[in-house]
Amino acid sequence: MAEEHEALTGAFSGLGVDESSLLSVITQWRKQPEKRQGFRSSSPFFKPHGSFERCEDDFVRSLKVEFARFKNITVLWAMHPWERDARWIHHVLHKAHPFNIVVEIACTRSSDELLGARKAYHALFHHSIEEDVAYRVKENYCNLLVGLVSAYRYEGSRVDDDVAKSEAKALGHAIKSAGTEDPVENYEVIRILTTRSKAHLKETFRHYNGLYGKSIEQDFAGESCLGETVQCLGSSASYFSKVIDKAFREEADKNAKDALTRVVVSRSDVDIEEIKAVYEQQHKAKLEDKIVKNTRGNYRDALLSLVGV
Repeated sequence: MAEEHEALTGAFSGLGVDESSLLSVITQWRKQPEKRQGFRSSSPFFKPHGSFERCEDDFVRSLKVEFARFKNITVLWAMHPWERDARWIHHVLHKAHPFNIVVEIACTRSSDELLGARKAYHALFHHSIEEDVAYRVKENYCNLLVGLVSAYRYEGSRVDDDVAKSEAKALGHAIKSAGTEDPVENYEVIRILTTRSKAHLKETFRHYNGLYGKSIEQDFAGESCLGETVQCLGSSASYFSKVIDKAFREEADKNAKDALTRVVVSRSDVDIEEIKAVYEQQHKAKLEDKIVKNTRGNYRDALLSLVGV
């Protein structure tokens, strides 16, 4: 019975639910209520409550979330990418979620993909993304977000190296002036990050590193939305690798765990191979192995299928 208790407890541990183990125990314990009683008595998910063992409210809430992971990944996978991004942005803006998801979508999609999400947002919610961002974001990075979601960047390879170096200096000046003006409100910072092509920005960031001896990600790390913006624009694979790893941490909150589904679904047809390579380089482990270790059941199998195992 100890093995069965361990299997049942393990079915509820991690991201998702191990449906096969759960069904196996249900089958084995058919017409044996004393075994269920024994499990309740020994399980951390139940507490004595008078003459019976009460199921903990946190456990009930957790089960609802974990059982829903497979449903959510399936629905999101089936959606058109434009609708998916539009719904994610709408949810963030209306449910007080961290706005880094808006930054992620605005900065890691192609110009046509972002335009498509904006069109889908019109059709689904009868507003524009720009107006909802401008109306609902009260923090000082509102202008930056409006500029990011409004962008239609040049996607060619041509870069004016002199301009890129000049704008690296402009970004450095904004950091030095942080005592008198928040960089996220600086006109030049907003102009450069919301209008320049990704090829241009990568060259600008390279010059920044050469001029100041450290990456712009380091200098913008503590700035609201700016850190995520330069990460997504400079190296989206590195950004996604870090987001994925946060989902596996013991202290991960609901938003961090949900990000695993969002990233894998949205990047599986785009750059998942690059993300896997960067993940292994950054975290000294294969992404597939971390998924197997930290997720369960059908949800785990769906993730593995999407990352290409």
